[in-house]
Amino acid sequence: QVQLVESGGGLVQAGGSLRLSCVASGTIFEFSVMGWYRQAPGKERELVATITTGGRTTYADSVKGRFSIYRDNDKNAVDLQMNSLSPEDTAVYFCSMRALGAPVPNYWGRGTQVTVSS
Repeated sequence: QVQLVESGGGLVQAGGSLRLSCVASGTIFEFSVMGWYRQAPGKERELVATITTGGRTTYADSVKGRFSIYRDNDKNAVDLQMNSLSPEDTAVYFCSMRALGAPVPNYWGRGTQVTVSS
């Protein structure tokens, strides 16, 4: 089992920045993809960004150029630096982990709220 614990959410004004952090514990896959998803009220959960054990990243088009994902394999941690935030970024952000090759995440964190005021 893997436990994922997020931190760093909060309230920020439009144009501001936040950094989310997630730490994994338990039986960690040797090779995995860690990432961040988000879910806004009334909407489906969507992918924000992912990063592999080797450092390869992917981003949703809506956050490219504004968000950056970082990973520390020694600490089993993944961060999401979010800049130039807009009200459309308001959502609950979830940390995830999936085994390399798995189609969907195997594990989820409980989520952290990000609210961007206009």
